Amino acid sequence: MSVLEMIRNSLLASLGAAVVTKEKVEEATRRWVDEGKISRDEAERLAQDLVESGRHQLEDIQEKISETVRKGLDNFDIGSKKEFKELQARVEDLEKQLAMREEASGKEQE
Repeated sequence: MSVLEMIRNSLLASLGAAVVTKEKVEEATRRWVDEGKISRDEAERLAQDLVESGRHQLEDIQEKISETVRKGLDNFDIGSKKEFKELQARVEDLEKQLAMREEASGKEQE
């Protein structure tokens, strides 16, 4: 499994947990309203507060996952995509230069 797949799966699991939490919050607040423990307005505010708090926690988790992955990749000394493209361009340039030299060398021998 690639690093990107692991990140994707972690984020999907986090998002899934957030959705389940929202559904459970709504279910619990509905039950409390039905039981007369809180008013509808209180239930709506509570649900919004909890969902917003969950959203912030999810964002924090995503940020921490990204930071951890970045640090992990740094430890493996893996180049960035930009560095890879730069090296790829340099290799292509060198291949062209080599081909031109070989072509020129072949003409001189004739």
